[in-house]
Amino acid sequence: MTPEKLLEKAKEAMLRAYAPYSGFYVGAALLTKSGRVYTGCNIENAAHTPTCCAERTAFFKAVSEGEWEFAALAVCGGERGKITGVFPPCGVCRQVMAEFCPQDFPVYLADAEGFRTMTLAQLLPLGFNGEEYLGKS
Repeated sequence: MTPEKLLEKAKEAMLRAYAPYSGFYVGAALLTKSGRVYTGCNIENAAHTPTCCAERTAFFKAVSEGEWEFAALAVCGGERGKITGVFPPCGVCRQVMAEFCPQDFPVYLADAEGFRTMTLAQLLPLGFNGEEYLGKS
């Protein structure tokens, strides 16, 4: 799947966001190595802490369906469902990505003009990936 097609799926997911407090909508589309795509949107909560980001929603949907190998992630965001800039995943989402993805995992970040590509290593330098627990460091 091309980055552009994956970004289209992220844009569709962005429109399903539940963001009554911030007005900030985010969509994500996660491509698995098997070729399936799992989408996610941000889901806010008045208590803030229970809020879940689009990226984690997509990852958790995929893992809950038995998918553990991922090929790429596309993310887009903006005010009231309109892309208004580049919005990379938050730190918590980056850490979830580090649990399942290699350092060269591509992340496509939409902007009003198109997109840019970053790797997980660029987004989370010196990230903790659990290898210390598994004796692989």
